[in-house]
Amino acid sequence: MKQLLAKAAVFSAVLVTAMGGYANAQEGPFGYGNKHEHVVIRGAQVFSGCSEQLADADVLVSGNMIERIGPDLAAPEGAVEINGEGHTLIPGLIDAHWHGMYATATIVEMMTTNEGYWNLKTSVAQRDALYRGFTTVRDTAGPMFDIARATDEGLIVGPRLFPSGPAISQTAGHMDFRMTRDVPATPDKLHPFETADQFYIADGVPEVLKRVREVLMQGATQIKLMAGGGVTSSYDPIHTKQFTREELKAAVEAADNWGTYVLTHAINNEAVEHSIDAGVKSIEHGHMATLESLKRMKKEGVWLSMQPFMDDEDAPALNEFQKEKYLSVIHGTDFVYTNAKKLGVKIAFGTDTLFSADLAKRQGAQLAKLKKWFTPFEALKMATCDNADLLKLSGKLTPYPEGPLGIIDEGAYADMILVDGNPLENLDLVGDPENKFKLIMKDGTIYKNTMQ
Repeated sequence: MKQLLAKAAVFSAVLVTAMGGYANAQEGPFGYGNKHEHVVIRGAQVFSGCSEQLADADVLVSGNMIERIGPDLAAPEGAVEINGEGHTLIPGLIDAHWHGMYATATIVEMMTTNEGYWNLKTSVAQRDALYRGFTTVRDTAGPMFDIARATDEGLIVGPRLFPSGPAISQTAGHMDFRMTRDVPATPDKLHPFETADQFYIADGVPEVLKRVREVLMQGATQIKLMAGGGVTSSYDPIHTKQFTREELKAAVEAADNWGTYVLTHAINNEAVEHSIDAGVKSIEHGHMATLESLKRMKKEGVWLSMQPFMDDEDAPALNEFQKEKYLSVIHGTDFVYTNAKKLGVKIAFGTDTLFSADLAKRQGAQLAKLKKWFTPFEALKMATCDNADLLKLSGKLTPYPEGPLGIIDEGAYADMILVDGNPLENLDLVGDPENKFKLIMKDGTIYKNTMQ
């Protein structure tokens, strides 16, 4: 065992060197962060994540949990004390629509490399997400099971992971990235991207059931299916409705049998209604949803996991076919956000960053964009308390059963950020994590600390 740990430490040190090191990280196990038995953060204004009221309180962290919150807490012997005066302590941020495998890798890189490169590239993307203050992500498609395990074991650094694993697509659906020369497919031959868990193709109820169960077998905390046309895919116009109702219902039942749920890629309104009909609990995107569909989502308690897509500096680089589809998507962003808020639909925040290291750096800036439709409190609550409620749909499949996420409360996981200033007054602060996030803690470990 000692030899194994020593080898792991050597490997980790090499990996850190290869990645350029972790800015502001203090030495700890495997060189990652700084773990203390007790940490007390004093003098900061505390935003719980769920209440707009800020509290003047100290926060005591013991191990990986928040032990006590209150005024003038007595520090245990040997505790590290951090003076947070002039700062706001907020819960670690949650990205409910993240793609760790695809966030920073280009399409060319994905097509010309293999799993070893993919995992190394992803480990850097995950590390950088943590240093932007995102301590938890719901990964909504990609081969992330090994990344999740390595993160939880401390071999690499990154947010907590709720992995969906490979998204399940019908033939010619949104996640079918095969070439036309790869069809007709035969039952005895899977595409290399399928065997690498990039995506699974399933046609018919038996195949859908098999693929859902295979994804659950590998450790998925929720199941992702493609229910309608998408922007980045090659064969499906944006208006298409994908899978039959029976196929979607089969996936929902299989997930429900394991105590979890299905989320669907559904941009056009027909795909949204199609998903709700099948019992899907989380609609991803929904930018073309009608008022009637939003009312139905409110009535049936379906989540809207939407992104602030607009024709701005963050618009992705697309070909003409994709650009035409993208413009039809962003046309509904304002309408859906405005009306979903009025109706009280449960809204989650996520970024859906794809194939761009530069865009991934703006993960927090995507959250700050919500100020167009929401107050700073509403936006921050969405990215903490509300997103944590969405994660609870995974039930007993949660990888983190010891305490709640997305909140600063006694008994919760110690995932917190010390912000220079008050993001409830200036939401743009979350868009500048390099300068404004002075302390980042995940699971009681300090990964960044630039406080005096």
